[in-house]
Amino acid sequence: MKSDSLVLENGKKLTYFWRVSNRARRIRIEVQKNGRVTIILPNKLPHFFAKRFAKRKEGWILKKLFLVKDLEDKTVPKYSKADYLKKKEEAGLLISERVEFFNSHYNFSYNQVRIKNQKTRWGSCSSKKNLNFSYKVIYLPPRLRDYIVVHELCHLRELNHSSEFWALVGEIFPDHKILRRKLKEYSLLLTG
Repeated sequence: MKSDSLVLENGKKLTYFWRVSNRARRIRIEVQKNGRVTIILPNKLPHFFAKRFAKRKEGWILKKLFLVKDLEDKTVPKYSKADYLKKKEEAGLLISERVEFFNSHYNFSYNQVRIKNQKTRWGSCSSKKNLNFSYKVIYLPPRLRDYIVVHELCHLRELNHSSEFWALVGEIFPDHKILRRKLKEYSLLLTG
């Protein structure tokens, strides 16, 4: 991993790290809980794309860094394999109960509810109708947790993000756009 820096509009210097990934399809930025900024480039893209992308996303980076600073003053769990093993059962019971509760509205069929130690998604729904959730959902406010459950349940009917999918989500959460934006504020908890 290599590092570089750029001068922000406020005159401060931002040091960031960058790396190339064979799996990356697009450029993306990660801001970790320790304040480290990393830019991931798809294979064969030269470094200057990272610098240009960081400059273009300056406002977003500063907002994330502000959230990191804010999280320092709060109790944030230290994620580890031990934490996962300790909280997995609790998360499983809670999520299974919420899946049953909201599925009484939809009445979709599904196979299994699985709790995983995911770092990039709060939840997912497979084509085999398995519902997967990150155990870290237990650290979210209840309304956001429920939104994730409903989101994944609706993927049982629509394995996409079409207008039909959002209409299903909207049956329970008409404010789903607001909740999606709010959930992004907690993304640092997921990757931590």
